[in-house]
Amino acid sequence: MNKLNLIEINRLFEINNIHMEINKFQLLTGTTNGVVYRLESGDGNKYVLKFDHPNEIELTVRLLNTYPHSKLFPNIICVANDQSYMIYSFIEGTTHFNRGSKKNWLKILVVELLNKYTTIEAEHVWGRLGYSRQSWKIFNETSIEEARNNIGNVLTTDDYNFVCTQASKLFNEEPPEQYLLHGDTGVHNFVFNQSTLVGVIDPSPMIGPLIYDFVYAFCSSPDDINLDTLYTAFDYLEKGKVDRTRLLDEVAIQLYCRIGLSIKHHPNDLQEYLQAWKYWREICK
Repeated sequence: MNKLNLIEINRLFEINNIHMEINKFQLLTGTTNGVVYRLESGDGNKYVLKFDHPNEIELTVRLLNTYPHSKLFPNIICVANDQSYMIYSFIEGTTHFNRGSKKNWLKILVVELLNKYTTIEAEHVWGRLGYSRQSWKIFNETSIEEARNNIGNVLTTDDYNFVCTQASKLFNEEPPEQYLLHGDTGVHNFVFNQSTLVGVIDPSPMIGPLIYDFVYAFCSSPDDINLDTLYTAFDYLEKGKVDRTRLLDEVAIQLYCRIGLSIKHHPNDLQEYLQAWKYWREICK
C-alpha cells in the first residue's frame, strides 16, 4: 500500500470515532509483513497503526481479545470493518537488548501472560492458524524437518535421530488441553524497559499446549539455557504443566529447532547455541 500522510492518518481516526489528533508519526521497520506506523497524539499518548492481510489482523485481534487481562499485551483501540488495519496502544521500550536476566524476564512472562491463558473448546487443528496441521505430532515433525534442512552438517545424524526419538515419545498422543497461544514468544518480540519485560508483540497465533510458548521463550536466546533458569521460571507456571522429565525433552526438541532458525536468521548466536546443545544432550542422556 502507499504510505500515509498525517492528514490521512487523522482521517482514519475520525472514521472510527476516535476523538484525538495525531501530530507525529513514524513508519516502522521490522519482521512483520504488514505496514506499521508509530503514532503520537497531542497529549503525548502513543499508538500503533498496523495494516496487514485481513486474516492476520483477525487472528491478532482474536488473541488479544482472548487475554485482555495480560498487561504484557497492547490494548486494542479499534479495528477496521474490513479488518485491513488495526490501531492499538504502543508499548514503550526496546526489543532484544537491555533485557536483564532470562530468569527474571521468563518469570514475568509466566506470571503476566502464560498464567492468564485459558483452555479453548476442542478444535480439530493444531499449530499455526492459517497453516494448521492435522495433529500436534505432525506440527512438531514438520518443524524438526525444517530445522534439519537448515542445520545440514552443523549437527550430526545422531543428534537428528535423538530429536526424532524424543518427538515420537512425546507426541504420539495429542496433549490433553488446547490453548490459543501467542506462538512466537521470543526475545525478538519482547519489549523491555529498564531491563524489565513490559510487553509482548507480533503474535503468530496457534493452537497447542501451553508448555510450547514457555519452552519457545526459554530457547529464544542462547544465554542461560540451563536447569536453574528453566526450573526457577517453571515453578511459577500454574497451568499446562508437564512433569520435569518431559520438560527436558520438550526443551531438547525446541532447542534443535531454534538452532535451525539461528543458522538461517541469527548466525551470530550459533556458537553459543551449540554450547547449549552440548550441555542439553548431556542432561538428556
